[in-house]
Amino acid sequence: MDRREFIKTAAAAGLAAALTVPEAESAKGLPRRKLGKAGERLSIIGFGGIVVSGVEQPEADRLVREAVQKGVNYFDVAPTYGNAEERLGPALKPYRDKVFLACKTVKRDKEGAAQELAQSLERLKTDHVDLYQLHAITTLEDVEKALGPGGAIEAVTEARKRGQVRYIGFSAHSVEAALKAMNEFKFDTILFPFNYVCFFQGDFGPQVLKAAREKGMGCLALKAMARTHWPKGAKQDYPKCWYQPVSEDADVALALRFTLSQPITAAVPPGDARLFEKAVAIAQRFKPITAEETRILQAKAEGVEPIFHYPQAQG
Repeated sequence: MDRREFIKTAAAAGLAAALTVPEAESAKGLPRRKLGKAGERLSIIGFGGIVVSGVEQPEADRLVREAVQKGVNYFDVAPTYGNAEERLGPALKPYRDKVFLACKTVKRDKEGAAQELAQSLERLKTDHVDLYQLHAITTLEDVEKALGPGGAIEAVTEARKRGQVRYIGFSAHSVEAALKAMNEFKFDTILFPFNYVCFFQGDFGPQVLKAAREKGMGCLALKAMARTHWPKGAKQDYPKCWYQPVSEDADVALALRFTLSQPITAAVPPGDARLFEKAVAIAQRFKPITAEETRILQAKAEGVEPIFHYPQAQG
């Protein structure tokens, strides 16, 4: 989609989104949506493992317990998130058969991915993950290595045959790499930055969402509550966020509702417990964003540098 064309039509996005938001069912006050062709029904807010990274086990147990009590059934973690797997595994143990657990591998080769999966299963105290994702696919070379002969995808597909993995997906921070990956393997899901500033100011995301939907993939969102890069010298109030998130309650609500009003299943908030709790509260009373609210959000994005651009060369 041409950026100018996207900007011209963006003002109507709220109305269009309201017509395309996936149907949801309520569970303990938190809506759930179908995950593409996989058919699983996930809470529209996911629990990012970074939330429990670096905290003591009793605190991790409390955060997970309260999330489950509020209706969260989608948990996402990776071995690169500090000690998140070690904390999340024991915390999730009482609820493992009631939640959808997603994990990732940064390895691009078969042997490395197999070893990383085995390590994650041990740390997470489980015999399988519901979704295993190639993590942070960023370059075309990443795609070629991971999906080529001897690549990580071979280990993941073999693990699926053994029952250690139920669904296969990937996360990406590049439009080009995401589109290439989707064209070269039949993935079940994509985890991608679907964010209002990136949409409006960087033309980053709409083309990926369109392609994934055409393939019947489950679409999961990262960075919904991101605003821009941390200004130089600024106090970083959210140390687990490498970007500056929106923080004012009204802006947080608009940003998250914009993303949740796209045809996605769920959004994973930043790895800060305070922002996660805000996201859950907003999702519990979720209403699709309106055309007027979309115009307001677009105005707020004017002049803001997005954390991702398309084409990448611009950023």
